Amino acid sequence: MTNATGTTDEATGKLQRGIQALDASAQLIGALLRAGGPLALSELARGAGMVPAKAFPHLVSLLRAGVLERDADGRFLPGPLALQLGLIALQRLSPVREAEPEVRGLAVDTGLSVAMAVLGPLGPTVVRLEESTRPQHVSLRVGTVLSLVNTAIGRVFAAHLPEDVLGGMLHQEAVRMAGASTKDIGTGKTPYAARLARIRAQGVDDALDKPVPGIHTLAVPVFDHTGTVVLVLAAMGTAGSFDSGHDGNVARRLAGAAQRLSWRFGRTQSDARG
Repeated sequence: MTNATGTTDEATGKLQRGIQALDASAQLIGALLRAGGPLALSELARGAGMVPAKAFPHLVSLLRAGVLERDADGRFLPGPLALQLGLIALQRLSPVREAEPEVRGLAVDTGLSVAMAVLGPLGPTVVRLEESTRPQHVSLRVGTVLSLVNTAIGRVFAAHLPEDVLGGMLHQEAVRMAGASTKDIGTGKTPYAARLARIRAQGVDDALDKPVPGIHTLAVPVFDHTGTVVLVLAAMGTAGSFDSGHDGNVARRLAGAAQRLSWRFGRTQSDARG
């Protein structure tokens, strides 16, 4: 009797045979990843939908291979081989390339314009823009450098920058704001600092009718395995054309995309809770 499973190859459409034992081991690894921390045998088995007696032989093999290891309390956690594989995968990742499908998907699902920005040498910079099919006046273009103060994308970056880095970048904010005064911004106990604290707590920021009248924007951060913001995703549309609330459908879709990307870049659920 062959102990095998089958999946369909996307390129050829042909059924490919697999090994059930390896599939079961993969379920256990997946349960550990979802937990984001060490698990006891019973917890790990439950997370993979198995009884402990079935899970244990798979775990023994994973321990021998170095995929898993056990801590002083006997709980399972990723082993040296898993860590090496993870580092190789992270080195191969291109955040902008990995985020492309999410940007396109968000634009299709929401019917809004969706932008992706990175922190460039001059400040938050738009590197991808998927425009809505609906007529709307969005002044963003690829290459646009955004204010750290007056835009949702910029504030999301600012909320997660080290204070000394943010302070240095704010010295150049007058250039981004076309010479406007920045003397009351600061990084201490100011309305701006309070706004950044809310962004960190809520995981989202909005720009309603500002800086572009009649346009609403929601923006969320994407983190890597070090907890650094590598991207900001934003959805934009005409005021009144979508729910721009922080708990609305668009905000939830943005947050879901950001969470999936952050997970791909190595940020675990326990990192996010921390």
